[in-house]
Amino acid sequence: MALTVGTWNVNGIRAREAQVREWLELSRPEIFCLQEIKAKPEQIPEALGALADYWVAWHGAGGYSGVALGVRRDLVPGRPEFLHPAFDFETRAVAVRVSGIEVSSIYVPNGGKDFDAKMRFLAALRDAVASDREGDRRRIVCGDLNVALEDRDIHVKERKPGQIGARPEERALLAELIGAGLIDLGRALDPDNDGLFTWWPPWRNMRQRNIGWRIDYVLAGAPLAERAVSCKVLADFGTSDHAPVLATFDV
Repeated sequence: MALTVGTWNVNGIRAREAQVREWLELSRPEIFCLQEIKAKPEQIPEALGALADYWVAWHGAGGYSGVALGVRRDLVPGRPEFLHPAFDFETRAVAVRVSGIEVSSIYVPNGGKDFDAKMRFLAALRDAVASDREGDRRRIVCGDLNVALEDRDIHVKERKPGQIGARPEERALLAELIGAGLIDLGRALDPDNDGLFTWWPPWRNMRQRNIGWRIDYVLAGAPLAERAVSCKVLADFGTSDHAPVLATFDV
């Protein structure tokens, strides 16, 4: 059985309603994660709020932040329990357990207005993953983590000294999160691609020129990562400044 998990920072669900529906119809992920939906649950467009094929948790507070997580109805017989970790703030985290796998949709703060809050969030996320060290690590963490792990995850023309998203202390926390028992599937399955980006500044044709950052991830525990067969960035899809990322597992 193939299990496809998709993640996408849509930069506004109301602006991207038709594109989200198209993405789901084309990719048909069993589980999808969205970030930066910028809408309260009651503001979700009707066609998305009543998706026939998915159980969905819409977790937003208005015109800022917000995440969502959807599970195909044919994967579970009834609406699953959607969870919010203790470190969730500004509607940035939602999780679900399906078939023994915990999947999280995460939107890490950018850090430009409150860098300390970003560091606290990353540390809490790391600790949450590390806390199940004795478990079998059937966990998938998806989302916009707002940190480029390595220099090559930022195009050379975008690199600046001391820039947020690439500071040593935030990179260290992301590395510790991954080191707590997760595999970065994008890099693991495409290790030599120095043009692997998921976000591009929305000006000067940066996306068309592929001058961007890799800040959107699918991280999976080793038992699942060993069964990952692909992790693709859909760089040409949609008008968000982020691209969707799709990971497929042979489970």
